[in-house]
Amino acid sequence: MKNDLSCYGVASLGECTFASPLGLSTTKGEQLATYVPDGARVLDKVELAPGASVDAAQALEKAGPRERIYFDPKRVNAGIVTSGGICPGINNVIRAMVFELVHKYGVASVTGFRFGFAGLDPASGVPAPMSLGPDEVSHVHRFGGTMLGTSRGARDPKVMVDTLVARGIDVLFAIGGDGTMRGAHALAEEIERRGKKISVIGVPKTIDNDIAFVDKTFGFESAVAMARVAIDAAHTEAVSALNGIGLVKLMGREAGFIAAHASMASHDVNICLVPEVRFRLDGPTGLLCHLEKRLAERRHAVIVVAEGCGAQLFGEGADAPRDASGNLRFQASELDIGKHLQRSIVRHFEEKNIPISLKYIDPSYMLRGVPAGAIDAVFCAELARYAVHAAMAGKTDMMIGRLHRAFTHVPLPLVLSEGKRIDPDGELWLAVTESTGQPRFI
Repeated sequence: MKNDLSCYGVASLGECTFASPLGLSTTKGEQLATYVPDGARVLDKVELAPGASVDAAQALEKAGPRERIYFDPKRVNAGIVTSGGICPGINNVIRAMVFELVHKYGVASVTGFRFGFAGLDPASGVPAPMSLGPDEVSHVHRFGGTMLGTSRGARDPKVMVDTLVARGIDVLFAIGGDGTMRGAHALAEEIERRGKKISVIGVPKTIDNDIAFVDKTFGFESAVAMARVAIDAAHTEAVSALNGIGLVKLMGREAGFIAAHASMASHDVNICLVPEVRFRLDGPTGLLCHLEKRLAERRHAVIVVAEGCGAQLFGEGADAPRDASGNLRFQASELDIGKHLQRSIVRHFEEKNIPISLKYIDPSYMLRGVPAGAIDAVFCAELARYAVHAAMAGKTDMMIGRLHRAFTHVPLPLVLSEGKRIDPDGELWLAVTESTGQPRFI
C-alpha cells in the first residue's frame, strides 16, 4: 500500500525573489508556454473505485518553470553527478541540462563531477571535476554510458558537502537510481543541517523501472527494445530445431518490468519469470512439467527470466555475494538463475530421454550500454529541463518524475519510502500471462 502523500512536501530553500529569464506567458490563451504556479498538483491516482471520491491531498507538486525563482541565474554554479549502473540516455540528460542552464537561464558555470559520488570525495583518487559547456556536451547524446563516469557505493555526506561548499556549487543534479537518490537525500540533509542554500535535485535513471511514484524511468524503453532483439534471436533458434528451447536472461534485480514488457513486445515468449511472482520448477504444476507439455504440442518454446528470480531459488543469506552498493550480485554463480534454469532443463529432459536443443542467451550489459532510443531521447531531455526549472526555483531534496504523463516534483523521502514492483494480481501481469499463455507455477 502506498504512503500517504499528504505527509510529504517538497522542500524549498526560501522565497523566490528573482524574475525568471525565460520570458514565458503569465496568461493562458496567448499561444505561448506559461509558467506553472506552485499550487498546481498532479493526482497520484486517476482511477476511482465505485462510490469513491477524489482526495486532493493525495497528489504531487506539478513540475515546470516558475515565474519567480530563488537564484540569481548569473551567479549560479551548477554541478552534475551520475552514479550507479550505466543506462541509455545519461548523456542525453547531461546535454539537455547544460543547454538549459547555459542558454535559457544563463548560469555562471556548470561542473561535472567524475565517477559518481566518488568525485565529491577528494580522497577517492578519481579525476578532477570537469567544466561543462555547450561545446563539451554537443555530441555526447550519440553515445551510450556516461561522459562523466560512474561508480557505486556510499560516501560520507559531510565530505561531499565540504566539496560542494569549497567549489561554490549552488545546485547539484544527481542522475541515478534508488541508491543515487539515497545519496542525494543524505546530501540534502547534511546541507540543511549546516544551514547552507544548495539545491539537490534527482533525476531517476534505471533500466529496471523500479522507482515508485513515477510512470517510468529513463533508459527503460531503450533497454526493452534491446531485450526484444535478444528474445527474437532466441525464438529463431528455437523454431529452427526439433524441441528447440530459447532461454533468455534479462536484467531486473527486484522488479521484472524489462522481462514483462519485452515478453509482451516480442509476442513469441511462452514462459516469463519475474522476481515478484513465485514459481516452482518441479511437480505437476511446475515449470518443467509445463515445458514438457509445450514441446510435445508445439515442438519449441521461448523462456524469459529476470535475473532477480535467483533470489527465489537461492535465498538472500548474509553471505550472498553483493556489490559495493549492497545489491545482490546476480551474475555470481551462486545466484545466476539463467545458468540454473539451463542445467535444470537439460537434466530434466535427459532423465525423460527426450532430446532437446537449448540455446541460452544472456544480453545483460548490452541492455545498458546502448545509446538512447527515440522515445527515451525525448524523455531524457524533458526530465533534464524540468530538473533545471525545479533547481532554479529553489526546490531541493526532491526528484523529477512523470506521473500520468505530467511531470512532477517527488520528495526524496517519499521516493525512498518504497519501491515499484509488478503486482501479481494487477493488469500488467495479467497481460503477460495472456500473452504467454503460461499457468501459475505454484
